[in-house]
Amino acid sequence: MTRPRIRVAAYVVRHRDLAELLVFDHVGVPEAGTQIPAGGVRPGEDLEHAVLREVAEETGLATAVPVRQIAVEDSPHPGTGQPRTTTFFLLRAPADTPDAWSHRVRGDDEDAGLVFACRFMPIPLPQPLADGQDAWLGRL
Repeated sequence: MTRPRIRVAAYVVRHRDLAELLVFDHVGVPEAGTQIPAGGVRPGEDLEHAVLREVAEETGLATAVPVRQIAVEDSPHPGTGQPRTTTFFLLRAPADTPDAWSHRVRGDDEDAGLVFACRFMPIPLPQPLADGQDAWLGRL
């Protein structure tokens, strides 16, 4: 049996007049859909560290603070069918975080060089997120 890929996903919430969720779109790749920061956990890496790293890598946001773990989901990758286990976390962003910005992913991971258009959207979301990433929003 194939061992699942261990992943983390981040519900980064900002509170102003209402709760807003940090999401992003791949610039030039609309078929990827609107997503939240998520990705693989490196060998020996703590899950909380991994979620903070993924948020920073994919959005450039380094001021989010972990609040709590929301859920653990076992589901196959939608494209490959490979098993994966994803731990969803709630993180809080400062109220003065910008409404929207672009971020170019740095480093040597598979996302390196991609540009993500990041923004906060009011909760509840007007449309579902890619890959069912909104499945645990009700637990916020």
